[in-house]
Amino acid sequence: MIDKARETALKTLVKIEKEEGYSNIVLNQVIKENKKILTEKDISLISEIVYGVISYKITLDEIIKKYSSIKLKKISIWILNVLRMGIYQIIFLDKIPKSAAVNESVNLAKRYGHKASSNFVNAILRKVEKKDYNELFEIKDNVQRISKTTSMPEWIVKELAKNNEYKEVEEICNNLNKKPKINIRINRLKTNVDEVKEELKKQNIIYNTISEDEEDEEDEENIKNKKIKKDVKNEENTKDDEDFLELEKIKDIENNKLFKNGFFTIQDISAGMTAKILSPNPNELVLDACAAPGGKTTYMAELMDNKGKIIAGDIYEHRLNLIKQNAKRLGISIIETKILDATKYYKEYEAKFDKVLLDVPCLGIGVIKRKPDIKWQRKPEDLQEICKIQEIILENCSKYLKIGGELVYSTCSILEEENENIIKEFVKKNQNFEIKKVKSPIKIFEKFVKKEGYISIKPTEKNDGFFICKLVKK
Repeated sequence: MIDKARETALKTLVKIEKEEGYSNIVLNQVIKENKKILTEKDISLISEIVYGVISYKITLDEIIKKYSSIKLKKISIWILNVLRMGIYQIIFLDKIPKSAAVNESVNLAKRYGHKASSNFVNAILRKVEKKDYNELFEIKDNVQRISKTTSMPEWIVKELAKNNEYKEVEEICNNLNKKPKINIRINRLKTNVDEVKEELKKQNIIYNTISEDEEDEEDEENIKNKKIKKDVKNEENTKDDEDFLELEKIKDIENNKLFKNGFFTIQDISAGMTAKILSPNPNELVLDACAAPGGKTTYMAELMDNKGKIIAGDIYEHRLNLIKQNAKRLGISIIETKILDATKYYKEYEAKFDKVLLDVPCLGIGVIKRKPDIKWQRKPEDLQEICKIQEIILENCSKYLKIGGELVYSTCSILEEENENIIKEFVKKNQNFEIKKVKSPIKIFEKFVKKEGYISIKPTEKNDGFFICKLVKK
């Protein structure tokens, strides 16, 4: 009998590969279509396998190459993904018995291949089962080793190595494979952190404050004690991060009554820092030029106490509708959405705004843990093209700022070409602008503040990678 969770995971992976679709969209669609026959446990396993296989595709394929006499291109798409799934379960999922991973993969190979296919799958997985994972990649070349062990395309490893030691590059790549944390931002217009904590306790949802030191290594006993003492631990909040909490094991978060009532927004704290660092004040006029889906826009409105005005621009109407929906849910009335192409200059906006937020389009390397498809969809040639767009947007939108006004340039990328280099070139050409040195609004990001004054946040187990720079118009 075929395991329905693994079969659904296989169908999802094949669909993603054939259609070159986004994993989250395809996965949600497949789960929705099969919801009647899937349990919560099934859905959890499907998600784990799908995202795991996509995240570690290079690593999994390298292992298949080591043990297969047939080249990858000659293996059917179904059997190739059966192998990837089996190897992922054997190496990365400790809670699944290796024998179960092998047997279930063989069963899938019988259904989606033929007898020779099942024998082929069985032979390879039995070899993998007996091997030490670390022995599989004894490679001297640093770029190849990091690429193959962390499943990161070589061109990204090389880009990261331009400005980081290989040890740091490996750490970054490993962190980009970690499961993303769920951060929520408390809506100060409707509630406060204490009220939300109290309601989370009632729902038996475990939360942590962002200020907890991510570098503290904890053994199993400490982790167990942490769960037992969570009520005490969770009260150790600081003013630095009072707007954010980290949630654990929350199900169907967008149907939670706290979310539906607008008490919080799902937002990684790194992304939230862009609004925090821009620090818009009540009654100011603010432009968010690349606003959709509106996480940063709505945070600015909350920081402004819903007083003043924010122009939120995007090139697509359906994306602007997301901002409107978010604003309505959160009880925000100061956001005005507009169709706006940030690569074009609008004379009517010249010297009009007190503050400008530019969260520009980027390669998104810093958020790969949330969007693993980025690794396979981005190409080296994309870097030059995206940098040109970033330069144009910064040049155009800087003109919309009043004298003495402030602009934040940010990306969810961690490549210097998209960040530091863009800023350096802009300040060189525009001597009426200078970098305004900022301090980190929260303790865990203090180590990422550079002497030049900007913040270059590296991906960690707790947060996404982000670049944030504040400019002032002299």
